[in-house]
Formats: sequence, structure tokens, C-alpha cells
Amino acid sequence: MKLLFLGSGGSMGIPVIGCKCAVCRSTSSYNKRLRPSVLITNGNKRYLIDIGPDYRMQALKYGIDTLDGLLLTHTHYDHIAGLDELRIYTFVQKKPVPCLLSRETLEELKIRYHYFLPPHETDDVHATKLKFQVLEGDEGKTNFEGLPMTYISYDQLGMKVNGFCFGSLAYVTDILDFKEEVFDYLKGIETLVISGRRWEKSKAHLSLEDAMKFSKKTGAKKTYFTHISHEIAHEETKKDLPEGFFLAYDGLELTL
Repeated sequence: MKLLFLGSGGSMGIPVIGCKCAVCRSTSSYNKRLRPSVLITNGNKRYLIDIGPDYRMQALKYGIDTLDGLLLTHTHYDHIAGLDELRIYTFVQKKPVPCLLSRETLEELKIRYHYFLPPHETDDVHATKLKFQVLEGDEGKTNFEGLPMTYISYDQLGMKVNGFCFGSLAYVTDILDFKEEVFDYLKGIETLVISGRRWEKSKAHLSLEDAMKFSKKTGAKKTYFTHISHEIAHEETKKDLPEGFFLAYDGLELTL
């Protein structure tokens, strides 16, 4: 199994429109960050976690010409804005794209994408079509299109967010408020991917320090920060991180 970071940036991406800070003006590829999304490859199957506004560019860059499933963490714009880009897969693969999500996420999608989701399904063969698998409860285990996993739930500004654990790896983005019970479901992981927007805590995200504390409670041997803002310069920041902690970057691939 492999995990590829299609995007590792925050909600505005980097460079930020109109910003003249050192990171946004940087020529380093490590400081060019598209909106957060990862591609999981398991054998000959490919699964996407979140599909933001940059997905078309990401799919073209990394040759994602087929897709076996989409996992959604929550419905903030930077995680779902590319949903209609799935249209090409439903057209070429001649079947709906499987989608794993919570009941709360599904109900929100029906409002935002009312023109092609139930109860307003279209018969247009060129329309985006999804086959939903709804998670039962806040935590548990499931199998999604041949991909076994554990899932957890937490909160970000009143919105339910899901994290996913695949064997020894956990993907936990946009986490802010959580119950201690989530650590029961993360026992035994070796690699953690977690949002690390900046050193200081923000309104919607843990600080890097808080994310490190979270990681240590899971027992993970390696932790990769994603959802990184333009307040983090890659080369400078990675020197300040303790052993076992790393900054993700667009194009980074982990073998699990």
C-alpha cells in the first residue's frame, strides 16, 4: 500500500492570492502547496481521501485516470470542491464512483450538490454519479470496496470530521476537538498523518505543538504534518521538528 500527497496546503493553498510573504514568494517546490488530499494505492486499486478545488490539476499531474473510491472527511470547501470532477470517471468507467462518508456529510452534500445528488438524481449519462456507503456511528471498523479500515470522529467548529486508519497508518486532518476515546482506535499505528497548520493554535486547527502531543499519545513512530499554511517555511521548519516528525509536501509518497 502506498499513500501519495496530492496536496499538503491549507484551505487557501500556497502561494496565497495577493500575499507577498517569503513563503508565498518562495521558489522552492516544497513551499508550493495545493489543497489537502491524498491518493491511496492498494494493489491495483486507487482510493482518494478528499477532493478539493485543485483536484483536476492533481489528477492530470499524477495520472489518476481511474478511481476505485472516494473517502470524505467532511464538507469544508477545501475538501469537497472538486467533487464534480468525478464526472469523467463515471463516464469512462461506466459506473458510479463509490463514496465513503458519514451521514452528516451526506446530508450536507445533498444541499450543496443538489443538482446531481438525491433526491434530484439525473439520468444524464455525463453527470457525476456516486454510490454512497454511509459510516455507522462515530467510530468503528468497515470495509470499503476491498479496503479494510478503522474510522474515528471528532469535531471542527461544530462540524463532524472523520479520520481513517489503514493498518499501521492513520489519516487525521482538520482535527480540533476530540474525545479521549479516539486513542483507543489508534493504538498500534506506526505512521500518523495529521493537520499541522502553523506553530500557533488557530480558530479551526491544533497548533503544531498540540498535534505533536496528540501523536505521542497514539505511539506513532513517524508523524507527517499536512494542511500546512504559508506561515510555515519548509526548509526552516523541518530543522526545528523533533525526531520522528516531518512536514509533508506535494508529491511525497509513503510506502506502508
